[in-house]
Amino acid sequence: MAADRRMIATPENLRSSPVAARQDGLGIQLDRVSKQYGRQPVVRDISLDIAPGECLALLGPNGAGKTTLFKLMLGLVRPNGGRVTIDGFDPATRTFRAVRAGIGFLPENVSFHDAMTGAEVLAFYARLKGIPASDCAPLLDRVGLTEAASKRVRTYSKGMRQRLGLAQALLGNPRLLILDEPTTGLDPALRRRFFDILRSFSEAGVTVVISSHALTEIEARAGRYAILQSGTVSALGTLSALQREAGLPVHIRLTLPPDRVQSMIRRLGERCTVTPVGAGHIDLACPEAEKMALIREIMNADASVEDIEVRSTCLDDIYAHFASGRVRK
Repeated sequence: MAADRRMIATPENLRSSPVAARQDGLGIQLDRVSKQYGRQPVVRDISLDIAPGECLALLGPNGAGKTTLFKLMLGLVRPNGGRVTIDGFDPATRTFRAVRAGIGFLPENVSFHDAMTGAEVLAFYARLKGIPASDCAPLLDRVGLTEAASKRVRTYSKGMRQRLGLAQALLGNPRLLILDEPTTGLDPALRRRFFDILRSFSEAGVTVVISSHALTEIEARAGRYAILQSGTVSALGTLSALQREAGLPVHIRLTLPPDRVQSMIRRLGERCTVTPVGAGHIDLACPEAEKMALIREIMNADASVEDIEVRSTCLDDIYAHFASGRVRK
């Protein structure tokens, strides 16, 4: 646990971290980008601008095209149509080499040579990136692997391998971080600490593009969210903008004496959707804009209300709405 606690971002370790200095993040532009493998289209006519320093979350089911988009951004594959540029350069050309040095990438499935130690793995990637070996130890400490640095990777758990992969991605003061399901294999405490590290990079101006199925964790941690469905962007915007666009109701649960349930249903039934959910409980559903007026009406209607629980639209709800195909054309 002592090693794990080193993952927590504090003013002291941030001053000595690889992102102590402000970074100029890299901007990404996708202009009507399409990609297919054989006859199978994977990405379909996607246009997307990611501003320098922005944190964008890519959400979508398996097979929606998220990993292919990452490969296009990294220049690992070329589009069949459209254009991808990062900082104005095509990532699939030789002229991109200087820009590539400022990119950190963590793939969904991390694979390292089992016979190497954690320290040797990170030193190997440092040499590839032309980074001083002295940068490795602080990064291993940052992700909580100092005590395991001299151990063979074959002895690492999945979570430890993922943390080693994160350290590799953070090498060299990256200006852009591309993270594909980065919290896979991390327990809840380590996932929270991972997002502490990610926030410190984002606050330092680094552009972050992250995919995740852990919607509860990523909610409110990104500036914008792009929801992919069958290779297209079905929704794009801030959390509040997507809440408004989805138009999903707010749910309010009331707890009151069982003998007052029917009178409350009669009073509120014309203002909102009312659903009894057992003795002494009622669920109400109303538009977000009418939430406060309904709460005032409840309090004026019956002083015997024991509890009010308000559940606004969350990222899970928004994702389910747009990923279901209910998208405005």
